Amino acid sequence: MLMDDCAAKVLAKAANGHRLSRVRSYLRWGVWLVSLAVIGAFLLLPPWDVLVKTRLIGYAVCHQLPERSFHLAGEQLPLCARCSGTFLGALAGFTLLTLRGRHRAIGLPPVPITVVLVVFIFALGVDGLNSYLTFFPGLPHLYQPHNWLRLTTGTFNGLAISSIVYPVLNYSLWRDVVNIPAIKDFRELGSLIASGIGIIIVVLLEPAPLLYPLAILSTLGVLTLLAALNTTLLLMLFNRQGRAVRWQQAVLPLLVGLAASFVELGAIDVLRYLVTRGAGLPL
Repeated sequence: MLMDDCAAKVLAKAANGHRLSRVRSYLRWGVWLVSLAVIGAFLLLPPWDVLVKTRLIGYAVCHQLPERSFHLAGEQLPLCARCSGTFLGALAGFTLLTLRGRHRAIGLPPVPITVVLVVFIFALGVDGLNSYLTFFPGLPHLYQPHNWLRLTTGTFNGLAISSIVYPVLNYSLWRDVVNIPAIKDFRELGSLIASGIGIIIVVLLEPAPLLYPLAILSTLGVLTLLAALNTTLLLMLFNRQGRAVRWQQAVLPLLVGLAASFVELGAIDVLRYLVTRGAGLPL
């Protein structure tokens, strides 16, 4: 009798485990489908013009003032000078760190390099505040703002932010991490700075043939940075940190983070439109 009871408990436990496994499998497929549907809706539904799609992304994160933006081939870029620099810099930072094989590095840069990165972020804050004060003619400001300054401080700010966010994302995503800095030394920092200088020069030249590439890359920077932040936050929220062993296991969390970014950007677009059109506020 006792043996029968034990066997029944084992069978019941196995059945419950099987049902739980099936539920998890269904949930996983559901998350895949919902995420792909959200991303696909943006890519495949109207508007069809790629430039308009990039402007929709920019509309959620940037004021898009014409006088504070660069124009190529008579078209305004989807992000202002400062935001173009920030998100192009962020994309460059993520790309270079990945190509350098730091996709499992969880260490922040050494203190001297971190100080430089903080200075980059602080410089954007100073230039942004000074630029903002010019909206109010009666208020003093330190110097006359220029788009090249907005672009420069934005680019180095983007490089700094990506260098800090990247190891945090790695820590949240991977099981087997490497405790090395994302940026090891000033030589590696120099290569990031060189990429930033390249971005600044290209945008300042405003080459007409690069209208679409720059528009697409800058908004890819928006999506990359938001997806990294959303992936990190969602993994923490659902207590799923440090589970991925292979890239195949990292795809789903990153995909969910990207889908969440599209939802957030769409919601902000709608809210901004309602506020500006309904309440008449200059946003």
